[in-house]
Amino acid sequence: MLGEDHSLLHEFPEYQAVITKLCQSDSAFTKDAKHYDALDKEIRELELNGAPIDDDAMHQLKHDRAELKDSLYKRLSNQ
Repeated sequence: MLGEDHSLLHEFPEYQAVITKLCQSDSAFTKDAKHYDALDKEIRELELNGAPIDDDAMHQLKHDRAELKDSLYKRLSNQ
């Protein structure tokens, strides 16, 4: 679905307490979580506006978001 919310809390609601804890205690996690949510917001806005960028650029944004999501999930699941 276009414009679907993939924010960190939406993707991992079961880790809400862990996300909050890590955002308060781990600056690297906080930085990555903010970057992930910013990428997600950018992708959603582009999708809702008819993706006014080329396909390769959109694919790269989604690839970057997926890699960051995997990295964040590993850190969340190890808590």
